Amino acid sequence: MTSCPLPTPPSRYPAVTLAHGGGGTLTGDLIRRIFLPAFGAPTPTLRDAAPVPGATDPARLVLTTDSHVVRPIEFPGGDIGKLSVTGTVNDLLVSGARPLALTAGFILEEGLPLETLRRIVDSMAAEAASIGVPVLTGDTKTVERAGDPPGLYINTAGLGELVIDPPPAPENIVPGDAILLTGDIARHGMAVMGARHDLAFAEPLASDCANLAPPLLDLYSSGIPVHAARDPTRGGVGGALCELAAASGHDFEITEQTLPILPPVRTACDLLGFDPLYVANEGCALLLVPAPSVPAALDLLRRHPATAQTTPIGRVLSPSPSPTVLSLTALGTRRRLTPPPGEQLPRIC
Repeated sequence: MTSCPLPTPPSRYPAVTLAHGGGGTLTGDLIRRIFLPAFGAPTPTLRDAAPVPGATDPARLVLTTDSHVVRPIEFPGGDIGKLSVTGTVNDLLVSGARPLALTAGFILEEGLPLETLRRIVDSMAAEAASIGVPVLTGDTKTVERAGDPPGLYINTAGLGELVIDPPPAPENIVPGDAILLTGDIARHGMAVMGARHDLAFAEPLASDCANLAPPLLDLYSSGIPVHAARDPTRGGVGGALCELAAASGHDFEITEQTLPILPPVRTACDLLGFDPLYVANEGCALLLVPAPSVPAALDLLRRHPATAQTTPIGRVLSPSPSPTVLSLTALGTRRRLTPPPGEQLPRIC
């Protein structure tokens, strides 16, 4: 008997849409259909950083890359330069690595004021220096002006060294693990939207853009097991939880009332029709740790300003052939979280 493999069904979209960059189902579809067939999968499950083959000690080095297209390029609480450093460094950190070095590629639109570029580069340099990670090499290209005002885009790569064994990964997740969230959510997306559309919120909103190096490196050196970690940027906490559940093969359960959301952020989301679970963040992490380790992890993380609000938001349930993330609402009902098809707010990172 011979087998006849079914052809891969064509995508619903014959061309790239903005939703393909949103970190949801269309992003995953693009990766599976275009990139993985060409480049292969560096690890059994896709992660924020991958081991470097051919290195002297390949098991210890990881590499990540990221591109930054946020508009406006300067917003309350940060800018594209700071964001490019923190985003890349945080990807290394949630992979269990200490950042070693960065690269930076700049694509500049014609007409960008040099004083604006200087502010962005200085901000980027200051953030990298505060972490102690050098920007070793870079590249600059210019393109025709596409926006008003003219902007810029930054591509970064980050090299890191694993400092926890085994490193955090979805395959380490087991039933009973606690899900910790290290900071308030949805602030970055709402701050960028306010700056982009010149919205006047009752209380000013600033992005949570921040690097997590001090608390996460402290956590890793403490010996507290961290089974998995993820920074919930595009797609927000809801999207990240769906990814982790699917990759681990386990059902998750969270309690919405435990989610740290600042009152002005919640009000802004309610007024504008956004679900804060799916709004982007740039300064918090999801950490899955064994339940007995929760008190020690909370005590350690709450000592650091960037993770002072760390709180348990849920737990891992049993293995499942169709992993689901269930959310207990304030009304006592449960709703199923699904991966976002695209980003609610485009160009937020």
